[in-house]
Amino acid sequence: MKYNKQQLWERFKRYYTEFPEIGLAMDLSRMNFGDDFLPSMEPRLQKAFIAMDELEKGGIANPDENRMVGHYWLRNPALAPTQSIRHDIESTIATIKSFAADVHSGKIVGTSGPFKHLLVIGIGGSALGPQFVSKALGNASEDEMIVHFFDNTDPDGMDATLAHLESLPNGRLGQTLTIVISKSGGTKETRNGMLEAKAAYEKAGLIFERHAVAITGDRSELDAVSVNGNWISRFPMWDWVGGRTSVMSAVGLLPAALQGINIDEFLAGANKCDELTRRHSVMENPSAQLSLMWFHSGNGKGEKDMVVLPYKDRLELFSKYLQQLIMESLGKERDLAGAIVHQGIAVYGNKGSTDQHAYMQQLRDGVHNYFATFIEVLKDRDHSDMEVEPNITSGDFLNSFLLGSRTALCDNGRESITLTVSDVSPHSIGMLIALYERAVGLYAYLININAYHQPGVEAGKRGASAVLSLQIKAFQHLSERRGAAFTAVELAAAIGAPDESESIFKIMEHLSANPGCGIIKTSGLMPFDAKYSTN
Repeated sequence: MKYNKQQLWERFKRYYTEFPEIGLAMDLSRMNFGDDFLPSMEPRLQKAFIAMDELEKGGIANPDENRMVGHYWLRNPALAPTQSIRHDIESTIATIKSFAADVHSGKIVGTSGPFKHLLVIGIGGSALGPQFVSKALGNASEDEMIVHFFDNTDPDGMDATLAHLESLPNGRLGQTLTIVISKSGGTKETRNGMLEAKAAYEKAGLIFERHAVAITGDRSELDAVSVNGNWISRFPMWDWVGGRTSVMSAVGLLPAALQGINIDEFLAGANKCDELTRRHSVMENPSAQLSLMWFHSGNGKGEKDMVVLPYKDRLELFSKYLQQLIMESLGKERDLAGAIVHQGIAVYGNKGSTDQHAYMQQLRDGVHNYFATFIEVLKDRDHSDMEVEPNITSGDFLNSFLLGSRTALCDNGRESITLTVSDVSPHSIGMLIALYERAVGLYAYLININAYHQPGVEAGKRGASAVLSLQIKAFQHLSERRGAAFTAVELAAAIGAPDESESIFKIMEHLSANPGCGIIKTSGLMPFDAKYSTN
C-alpha cells in the first residue's frame, strides 16, 4: 500500500507516540495496517497482558524445566515472589559493585599489578549481552578496563584475541582478569575457552586461577572447578534467568561494572520501561505496539523477516543481540497445545548508513519478505559538532540518510517502524533491552508459544555430541591399525556406523587439515576415494 504525503502526515499524527518517561518515541505510521487491526487484536492482546502479569508473579513459565522466568525481577527485586530471591538479587548487585571497586582501586590485583584488561569467556547470551553493552556504552579513553571476548570455540579466533591483548599497552595476561560464564558449567564452547585461556596464562608463567572469576550455577561443574582452584571469586546464575535474558544478572552487570559503566542507571532504564510496558493499553505501551506490528506484518506466522537498522555505530551489535533474543525465543516447532506451527521471526541487520551501501538496494526493490525497524538517536555526540558543509554536520548527514531511506522504502510500499531515543546511555540501553524483552513475551502469547525454552538448541548440542563420539571411534580404529588406510565408507562400516559415511568424511577432512591431529589423507581420483590413516 502506498500513501501520498498528506495521508502519511495524517497517519503519522495518529500512530506516532512519545513516551517521555523513558526517552522513547515510536512511529507505526509506515506499517500498512488498517483502521480495524488494532481493535480486532484487543481481546487477544488483553489475554497476553494477563499472561505476562502471571509470569512476573512467579508462575511456571517454562514447564520443560519446571522453572520460573524472572529476568524482570533483576531490575526491581521487590517484585520477586520470595524474600530469598529478592535478597539474592540485591546482595549480588552489592557484591558486584564492591568487587568492581576493589579491582579499580588496586585492592584486587593480578600477578603483574592492577588489572587493566578483562577477558570474558561465554557463548550465546552469556557473551552477546555483555558484548552489546560494552560496545554501546564503552569509551576507550575513560573505561576503567578494556574488555575482550572469547565467544566461540574457534581456535584461530581465540589466538587473535590473545594476540591483540598482548599487543596493547598494559595488555599482558598478568594484568588481565578473566571471567568464565556458564550456568551449568558444562557448556563445551565456554569450557574450551577456559582451557585455552588457562593454557595461555600458564605459557606466560602465570597461575590462571589467580586471575579467574566464575559466573555460574550453584554446585555446577564450573562452580566445583572455581572452588577447588581457589579462584578470586564466584557470582551466581539462577535457574529462573535464561541466557538470552541474563544481561541484567551478574552475566552482564559484572563486566559492565568492571568496565566502568553505571549499572544503576542501566537497571533503572530497564525498570522504568517495565513499569510503562505493564500497562494494558496499546497506545500507552510501546512493547505492545511492537508485538502487534510483528503480528500484522508476518500475519501472526513470521511470514516477514525483521531488518533492524540502528543509525548509530554504538548500536552496531543491537541487531545481533536481538537476533538471539527473538529467534531463540520465538523459533518454535510447536505451540502451547502441542500442535506443529513452525513459528519464528528471522532477524538481521547492520547499521546505518552502512546498510545503504550494502543491502538497501534489495530492501527497496527486491524480494518483499521483510519489515524494517529504524532506530534513530537524536544526540550525535557529547561535544559541539563540526560542520562538514555550511551549516551541515556529519550527524545531519546521518539523520538525513535515515529519513531518506525510510522514505525510499515507504514510496515502494515497504513497511517500517521507527524508534527514536534521545541518546545512547546506560539508561537508554537498559530501556531498549527491556522494551524488546517485553515485546517478545507479549508476541509469544499472541501466537500461543513458549518463549522461554529452547529444544532446538538442545537438539544441536546432542547432534554435536554424536559427531564427537563418531570422531573418537574413528580415530581409535585408525590408531589401532597404524599404516592401514580407509575411505570414509570403509571407516564408517568398520566402526559399526555404515549410515554415517558423510559424517566420517567431514570429520576426516577436518582432522587431516590439522597436522597436530595425526591423520594423513591420501587423495584419490574422486573426493570420496580419499583414504585416511595414522602414521
